Amino acid sequence: MEDHSTSVRAVADAPPLRELARRTSGLSPAEQRVARAVADAPAEVVQMSVSDLATASHTSVGTVTRFCQKLGLRGFHDLKLALARETAPTHRRLADDVAPGDDAGQIARKVLSGSARALDDAAHAVDPAAVAAAADALLEARRILFAAVGTSAPLAADAAYRLTTLGLDAVFPGDTHLQHVTARTLRPGDVCFAVSHTGATRETIAALRTARTAGATTAVLTSFAGAPIADTADLVLVAGSSETTYRVEAMSSRLVHLALLDALYVTVALRHGPARDALAATEDLLTEHRY
Repeated sequence: MEDHSTSVRAVADAPPLRELARRTSGLSPAEQRVARAVADAPAEVVQMSVSDLATASHTSVGTVTRFCQKLGLRGFHDLKLALARETAPTHRRLADDVAPGDDAGQIARKVLSGSARALDDAAHAVDPAAVAAAADALLEARRILFAAVGTSAPLAADAAYRLTTLGLDAVFPGDTHLQHVTARTLRPGDVCFAVSHTGATRETIAALRTARTAGATTAVLTSFAGAPIADTADLVLVAGSSETTYRVEAMSSRLVHLALLDALYVTVALRHGPARDALAATEDLLTEHRY
């Protein structure tokens, strides 16, 4: 989950299915269509992106967002969390295969096996053309800005650092405001690469939009093909996992994203002429910090 520190309180205070029944009369006709779509298939909505629900209810992303806010929630992600709490038991929200009676060893094996399945599924589902296009953009970039918040931030930071070891000009400002300001300084020939599990985080979308307005190439790695951030990106890499349905932190999705970023790194390293010398210099430098 990204930047949803108050989600648990909001969800607990406003169970959406009961709120639907109580507040439908105060909704606009379009918002009532969203309410019916949610009430008819709450478990399916948990697996949707905000764009998916807008399409299913014949409305817009803005209407879905307003509907969620009228329920006392901050947005669509909070609605999904609330619906997951009502439609799935706790053990399923933690890990799909785990049962309440499992011991620590069984849980470890199941979680590790689930992560392995997620990586294998991603290997077969990822679009090779999108990966190639993203690698080309990074190789040709004058400057590279990574944008991300919350649990996607460490992945973006690692990607920026590793590209730097190849001799590329890649940065990840940890502060979201600085990401936004840096995006404004980009120019044609630069790349802004966003990492966002939900693809719906406002700060990351804002940075990507600003970079695009500045003329930079924009790319995004997300778990959902219909995520709002995809509309702002020139290049879209989609890699998720089945546990995105119920798990708040979606750890397997982060592992999938990390692995795909590693694949991009390896592709760039093999094709970037100065990479060998840059890597050797990095390794020599790092030896000074080890016993």
